[in-house]
Amino acid sequence: MSEPTQKYSITMPRDIADAARARSGPSGLSAYVAAAVARQIERDNLNELIQVAEAEHGPITDDEVQALRDQLHQARAQQTSDGKNAA
Repeated sequence: MSEPTQKYSITMPRDIADAARARSGPSGLSAYVAAAVARQIERDNLNELIQVAEAEHGPITDDEVQALRDQLHQARAQQTSDGKNAA
């Protein structure tokens, strides 16, 4: 079941609205904007978690970030190769 919706009036620059409308496809501008706002809320929540973790454990170094990115790339490559082998 979908969450109840409510109509809102928002103001945004015309060029952004035009670009969003052009990309929104069949789901429409409202769905496109709602998805963008949901992603921003997720990012804000993640940033808050990072701030709490860094306050408790210290800042994350660039080397640690790069190591995690490398692990992610390796996992994606493994998934891709596993998917090709399964077919």
